[in-house]
Amino acid sequence: MLTNLHVEMVEVGPRDGLQNEAALVSTADKAELVRRAIDYGARRIEVTSFVNPQKVPQLADAEALVAVLPDRDDVTYIGLVLNRRGAERAIAAERIDELGAVCVTSDSFGIRNQGQSADESLAAAIEIVGLAKGADRSAQITIATAFGCPFEGEVPVARVVEMAKRAADCAPREIALADTIGCGSPAQVAEMVGRVREAVAGLPVRVHFHNTRGTGLANVWAAVGEGAATVDAALGGLGGCPFAPGAAGNVATEDVLYMLGRSHVETGLDLDKAVAAAAWLAGRMDRALPAMVGRAPIFPART
Repeated sequence: MLTNLHVEMVEVGPRDGLQNEAALVSTADKAELVRRAIDYGARRIEVTSFVNPQKVPQLADAEALVAVLPDRDDVTYIGLVLNRRGAERAIAAERIDELGAVCVTSDSFGIRNQGQSADESLAAAIEIVGLAKGADRSAQITIATAFGCPFEGEVPVARVVEMAKRAADCAPREIALADTIGCGSPAQVAEMVGRVREAVAGLPVRVHFHNTRGTGLANVWAAVGEGAATVDAALGGLGGCPFAPGAAGNVATEDVLYMLGRSHVETGLDLDKAVAAAAWLAGRMDRALPAMVGRAPIFPART
């Protein structure tokens, strides 16, 4: 039975939503996307990633984008980082409030994604949390490929739980479980979230799902049912990972808002404004976006 009647949302569209796009999105449009996210109520926004611009050209303007973000004391701007160099860049960008560190469950994916084995990626994530705290910033750790690896296949639950325990020892803001390639199922998600929550008692658990195989929304619901405190989503359902073959878009912000809102779970975000923002984004991308809610008639109809 659902016990948490409020779930925090992290808007990841400006980073994860755009990073795999072939056509470069202007810094001005990225800043406008952030502004619109703030307008529909997002108060934690993953704005960019401080990674090698040659590997992820879409995010080469990280510092330029951060410099023009709205100055808001009530909004947490998150920068994803994979190593010390990325952390130093994020810290130097003074408007980045929180560093998002990433570790991975498999060596094969870790080498391709960040040039590190799984254990090396966890050590780097723990170091990043320490660097963030030393600079008076918050930091969180995401365990990527938590539900399956594109190269090694199934990932044992025990492996994820063990990594979560080790990550929790450095006291990050939260531990996130990411279904990087969208292979997870609701039963798997429920077990994983439940066991990780028990293992990191006292730390919130965040979840990050892709909709590659159509299970994204069901996985969100399963995670929330097991007490996940925070859900990542990307406006319009954009997204993908350059280093994960076949990874499709994130769960769409507006679709998650509709599902949770109709289920009496509060998020603090405005669905109508999110749908309008997604329509703007579709215009900027010059194509229809994967999200479903914006394609359907408003329900219940406005009087």
